[in-house]
Amino acid sequence: MSNEIEIGRGKRGRRAFSFDDIAVVPSRRTRDPEDVSVGWQIDAYHFDLPIVAAPMDSVMSPATAVALGQHGGLGVLDLEGLWTRYEDPTALLAEIAQLEPEQATRRMQEIYAAPIQPELITQRLKEIRAAGVTVAGALSPQRTQEFYQTVIDAGVDLFVIRGTTVSAEHVSGNAEPLNLKRFIYELDVPVIVGGASTYTAALHLMRTGAAGVLVGFGGGAAHTTRVSLGIHAPMATAVADVAAARRDYLDESGGRYVHVIADGGVGRAGDLVKAVACGADAVMVGAALARAEEAPGQGWHWGSEAHHPQLPRGERVSVGTAGSLAEILFGPGRQADGTLNLVGALKRAMATTGYSDLKEFQRVEVVVSPYQPR
Repeated sequence: MSNEIEIGRGKRGRRAFSFDDIAVVPSRRTRDPEDVSVGWQIDAYHFDLPIVAAPMDSVMSPATAVALGQHGGLGVLDLEGLWTRYEDPTALLAEIAQLEPEQATRRMQEIYAAPIQPELITQRLKEIRAAGVTVAGALSPQRTQEFYQTVIDAGVDLFVIRGTTVSAEHVSGNAEPLNLKRFIYELDVPVIVGGASTYTAALHLMRTGAAGVLVGFGGGAAHTTRVSLGIHAPMATAVADVAAARRDYLDESGGRYVHVIADGGVGRAGDLVKAVACGADAVMVGAALARAEEAPGQGWHWGSEAHHPQLPRGERVSVGTAGSLAEILFGPGRQADGTLNLVGALKRAMATTGYSDLKEFQRVEVVVSPYQPR
C-alpha cells in the first residue's frame, strides 16, 4: 500500500515520520530492567552502551571522549575542530559560550579559520589511547584524503567519515572525489560513514565495505539545514529505511552485517528508545551530551555547519546544563523531561515491552502517534 500524498497535480511525496510521530507499544511480556542488556559490538569493539558521542566541539574534548569511553560508550573526536587547530582551545571555547547571538556566526568563522595541525591530530588521539579506551576520530569527506594517513598512523581504532550527507557516488568537476570503496578496502581499521537517509543511499554505502552507516540529515538541534537548503529527512522513516537496506544487504553479501547508527534528532531518552525500535544498533548523540557539566560547550551546542565559511547551515544553540555526564547516562533523574538517565530509560522501555537485548527490541511494535513535546 502506497503512502504517497499528492502535493499538487504535478508532484507527489511519500509521507515520512519523525520520532515525535511514533510510539512504542507494550507486548504481552514484561521483564526486570536489571535483566536487560544494552551492549553492542562493531567489528572487534564491544561497548556496554549504544551511545556514540557526536564529533562536535560542544560535546567532545579528549577528556570527555575518555570519560564516555570509561562509562561504556564511544567518544568520537572532531579532528577538524578546535582541539586540532589550537594547542589549548579552552579560552576560545569559553569565548564562544559568551558570544552575543548576533556575533556568534561571524566570530566562530574567524576562530575556525585557523589551519588544522597534523601534529595535534596525533597528539589528541594519543591522549585518548593513553587512557585505555577505544579511540575514534572523525573527518569530513572533504578532509579525509588530506589527513587520513595522519589519523591511521596515530593509532585510531574506529575511523568516522561524517558529513551532512555522504554518498558513494560523489561527482565533482573540480577535484578528484573520494573513492569510498577503494579507500575503505585499503584501510586496516573499521570505517563508519554517513549521513545517509534513504534505502538506496545506505545500500550503496554498505557496498563500499563500511562497518557502520550513520543515518540522518539536518535533524540535529544545532542544524538549520531544513530552512537553509530545504532538505530534511524525518528520522523514524530514515532509520527504518536504512535498517531495511541492512537486512537486504545481509542477504546480498552472504551474511555481512553493517551497523545502523541513528545520527540526529536523538535529544532525549524517548528518542533513543524509538531510534532502536526503528532498527538502529546505536545512536550518535550531540545535544543530549552537550548538556553535561563536563561538556566543552558550557551549555551551548554547535556543529561544523555553524561556522561554514560560505554557507552556514547551523547555529550555536543554548541547551543548558542538566547534570554530570554520569547523571545524563545513568541518573538519577531529577526532572521528567528525558534529559537524565538515558540508559535507565532505554532499559526501562525494553523491560516494559518484554525485550532482553537491542537486537530483539528492534522488532518491537510501533504505532503512528503524533505528539507535540512541551
